[in-house]
Amino acid sequence: MGIKLYYTTVTASREVKSQQAEVIRILDSKSIKYELIDISVGGAVRDEMRSKSGNPTAIPPQIFNEDQYCGNYEMFSEAVEADTVEQFLKIA
Repeated sequence: MGIKLYYTTVTASREVKSQQAEVIRILDSKSIKYELIDISVGGAVRDEMRSKSGNPTAIPPQIFNEDQYCGNYEMFSEAVEADTVEQFLKIA
């Protein structure tokens, strides 16, 4: 599978929860298949997400196409506004 969405099931942040839900809703509405990777299962998964994104303080959601970093929620949201989601996800 190509698109990987790093998210968390354990967060007190309403902002993170709503951002994750919006990314999932938009991917589903566009029938884009993706794999959910829950960083709350262990620090190694969180560290992997941060290492791959090149940001040591990255928080979910973070989006990748395989191991290629696509961006975070803000970047995804900008692509949605510009109607360039497929290019953002590197599937165009």
